[in-house]
Amino acid sequence: MSVVLKAEKRAVRPRSIRTKLRAEGRVPSAVHGNKKENISFSVDAHELDKAIRENGLNAVYTLDLDGQKISTLLQDYQLDTFSREWIHAQFLAVDMNEEVEVEAELTLVGTPKGVKAGGVLEQNLYAVTVSATPDKLPERVEVDITEMAIGDALVIGDLPKQDGFTIVTDAEEQICTVVEMAAPSEDDETAATPAEPEVITEKAAE
Repeated sequence: MSVVLKAEKRAVRPRSIRTKLRAEGRVPSAVHGNKKENISFSVDAHELDKAIRENGLNAVYTLDLDGQKISTLLQDYQLDTFSREWIHAQFLAVDMNEEVEVEAELTLVGTPKGVKAGGVLEQNLYAVTVSATPDKLPERVEVDITEMAIGDALVIGDLPKQDGFTIVTDAEEQICTVVEMAAPSEDDETAATPAEPEVITEKAAE
């Protein structure tokens, strides 16, 4: 999926230009890669927010820069820690016919049989590296875990072949496992048992 972003070239110096752009609701940005020299530009902050919200981080963003169309991926970005406003965005120019590697979210789908039988699901991996042409890059990789029983573990090598992209994360990386519910220890049982109140007899009171 390709999303068009209207971009405007900007000066690099002085540094105050970036502050001025942010105040005007624009994101200071730059693009490099695919045999192109680094180009500094800005995009509208609201348009960039909307584009990412609707298409995800791994979509192809086509920069419309003075009539020149540049296919890119959002390579990196920086937001203000408190206000969450844009500070900077870095785009990578790409060849639509060449594969690139990006990170995609790993989403577990379904409830394992082992969990229904009283086990506990433990997820160890939350993202994977995938390789594909820019138009085939997934935002997330869904993994069906419904057939997992207690004691089962799922690794990258267990996943079926994906359509349009390849997972390049190490095949031995563990995604998740279903383990038995831990039995309470004697210390836990002792702590959970309320102590009996001390009975004070009349003689003891005297």
